[in-house]
Parts: sequence; C-alpha cells; structure tokens
Amino acid sequence: MTNSKSPSRSWLTLFGLTLAAVFIWSGINPHDRFTWLLEVSPVIIGVIALAVTYRRFPLTSLAYVCIWLHALILCVGGKYTYAEVPLGEWAKEAFDLSRNHYDRLGHVAQGFFPAIIAREIFIRCSPIKSGGWLFFVVTCYCLAFSAFFEMIEWWVAVASGSDADAYLATQGDVWDTQWDMFLCWIGAMVAQLLSARLHDRQLSNLHRA
Repeated sequence: MTNSKSPSRSWLTLFGLTLAAVFIWSGINPHDRFTWLLEVSPVIIGVIALAVTYRRFPLTSLAYVCIWLHALILCVGGKYTYAEVPLGEWAKEAFDLSRNHYDRLGHVAQGFFPAIIAREIFIRCSPIKSGGWLFFVVTCYCLAFSAFFEMIEWWVAVASGSDADAYLATQGDVWDTQWDMFLCWIGAMVAQLLSARLHDRQLSNLHRA
C-alpha cells in the first residue's frame, strides 16, 4: 500500500468499518457525554469532509492512514476523557508518573497527523513545494491549529463552567496549555522528518495517475 497513489476501495472500506466500530463503542456509556461530544466532533466533521471531497480530491495512502489513526485516538479520548484513559492510568501506576499521559500523546498526535495533511494540501494547492519553506509553513500551521484549539477549550470552559473540567484535562498542571502546544510542535516536526520522502513518492504517483 505504501507505493500506491491512493488506498484501494477495500482499504478505505476497512478504515471506515473499523473507525465506525470504535466510534460506536466510544459513544456507549462514555465517562462524560458532554466531553465525548466535544472530543469526537472533529471526527464527524472530518469524515463528512472526506466523503464529500473523495472523488475530486483523493488523498495519498499516508494521509488516509494518518486521519484514521488520529480519529481512533480522539474516539478513545472521548470515551474515557483524556485524563482517565485506562492505558494511561496503567502507565501512571506502573511507572509512578505524576499524571495520565494519554493527553500528552493526544497532543503529539495533534501535530503529527495534521502535519501530513497540511503538507499534502500545501504541495498540491499552493506554490510551496518540498523544501525548507514547506517544513516551516507546515510547522507554523500546526502551531496555529494547536493555539486555536486551546482557545476553543478556553471558550468552552467559560461558557460551560465546571462542565468543561474533563474536556480541559489539565490534571492540575498550570503549564498544561504550554505543554500541549509544545508537544504539538514536536509532533509536527517529527512527522515531516520521518515521512517526507515517503509522502513525496506517494504524491508523485498520485500526480501521474
């Protein structure tokens, strides 16, 4: 699949079915229904956008895998709230950590996966091509996205008061917002450093198709 221009319909069907199953599972008796709705709303919006644009703007295999993995992370976080995901609780106890670090994983993912999507859109729809400026612009986009997400959390907290505590998932850390943006920045840079060559090959195949 890594050398194909875009995943086959069978792969997309598999992605869709597994995501649908995890989405339904996450919505059955979630820890906090309000938080679940907030966390999975990007998944709903993203799936609709992909369905609408699939025929005229299909993405590379790498981009679809990134979207799928990010959606799964969001659904799991929505099910338990990021501060109480069981795997993170196990790690907290096993390694004597100060907090549940699933939230940290979620913010690395917030930079890693969107970086690939942004990179693809910039290469295909703008004059910016592979190179230093693309790396810089994609990283800036991910940081801006992270900052905007933090503002959304702030707006939700102001509007709903204590109901937003689970959504914020600060776990008592006064520097949580700064950590979130820093980890997003790290994720965005690592994604580009690790995946640029593979992504460029898939984009080249997509262009020739």
